[in-house]
Amino acid sequence: MMIFKVSEKEKNERLDIFLTTKIDRSRAHIQKLIKSGSVLVDGKTCKSNKRLEIGETIEVPELEESLSQVKKGKAPILHIVYEDDDLLVINKPAGLLVHPSKGHTDEISLVDSLLKRNPSIAKVGDEPERPGIVHRLDKDVSGLMVIAKTQSAFESLKTQFQNRSVRKEYLALVYGVLTKDHDVIKFKIARSHARGRMVARPETQEGKDAITEYDVLKRFKNHTYANVVIHTGRTHQIRVHFRAIDHPLIGDHLYQKNKMKNVRPIELDRIFLHSHKLRFKLMDGTERTFEEPLPDELENILKKLAL
Repeated sequence: MMIFKVSEKEKNERLDIFLTTKIDRSRAHIQKLIKSGSVLVDGKTCKSNKRLEIGETIEVPELEESLSQVKKGKAPILHIVYEDDDLLVINKPAGLLVHPSKGHTDEISLVDSLLKRNPSIAKVGDEPERPGIVHRLDKDVSGLMVIAKTQSAFESLKTQFQNRSVRKEYLALVYGVLTKDHDVIKFKIARSHARGRMVARPETQEGKDAITEYDVLKRFKNHTYANVVIHTGRTHQIRVHFRAIDHPLIGDHLYQKNKMKNVRPIELDRIFLHSHKLRFKLMDGTERTFEEPLPDELENILKKLAL
């Protein structure tokens, strides 16, 4: 049995974070130990987020030596758009997973790159698998993301996202011609276990409210290029909503239509969706807007369609 005493300096630390400084285990592993009841604070079981008091005694069972999981590939160097002491803004490339997920635990992710560059981020956030992560982009989507480097920045950004005061704009290319120059899509979104993906549902049915607004930037013969603003942050929201109005995104194999009349599919190894504009408040209260242009591979598709 390993026994630790809480010092004055460690007062108010979360139990799980306290133990990451004491034993050589990941925060995820420690949280599982706590949840299983193996960790005692003054003889009682507690939750991972318990704030410690001076003099409390933490008991942890002896742990067997284990080998770290070997991941495939090398963590890519991040494209940093902005950085200060509290946060950083990156331009995520398509093909990079944001954080480990079920079925992809051995895949290199954005989190690996973050921890390699800023190891202290490991203690930031609510979930050990998502240190510093306050929002995400799908693996095959590129663009701007903001990452918290400190817990105070994490809480501030989380509040901004919850209050929907963060403005997120995307560039998308969809199949078919959108007839309206401007429109708002308001289908609810729910998970379909039968289909293995998210689905759009009418407002009268169960699901989470979702609002997607778009403006047409350019129409081609069989495709439409649009600027998209999401007012909610549901899983696969843009992809699901455009599929629901019969205009799936180019390169989206999960939400593609089996048949598209008079339209030849464009071969693309990613989704034509790019987070090009992100606006939020920094820790000093200053509101900033960051922008990143389309990646070359997407710009080239637009040029070919214009020929």
